[in-house]
Amino acid sequence: MSRQIQVTFDAHDPRALSTFWCAALGYVHPGPPGVELPGGADPLAAWDEFLARIGVPEDQRNTRSAIEDPDGVGPRVFFQQVPENKIAKNRVHLDVRAAPGLRGEERMAALEAECTRLVALGATRVHREEPEPPMGGGHIVLTDPEGNEFCLD
Repeated sequence: MSRQIQVTFDAHDPRALSTFWCAALGYVHPGPPGVELPGGADPLAAWDEFLARIGVPEDQRNTRSAIEDPDGVGPRVFFQQVPENKIAKNRVHLDVRAAPGLRGEERMAALEAECTRLVALGATRVHREEPEPPMGGGHIVLTDPEGNEFCLD
């Protein structure tokens, strides 16, 4: 039997980091448990109301956040607040598949366009790896707003 996975990020600001990744991946913030959100409702505002209603102190309301694939295919991504800074390169990172099936210049142009979009959202471009056929299709390395490395692949 296979297992489902959740990807977890340590973060200083779980809400802000989840908002970046939500936009980067096309995911959504789920609503609070037992709360039916009307169409167009802001799930983060619903969480604020929910946490206040159950008595969570305001200074503890940004200790965690999550995003989910609206199609239910990709893994849930969870963000938990930690006090320490990130100090070393990630041993595991996400590859954001922004150009599946594309090759050569067409692939790299698609990756560059997605890189531009993600930088506008708060990512930082680190470097570009050129295609090296037959094994390397080329990719772009970035960091998210808290310095976590990821690749556009």
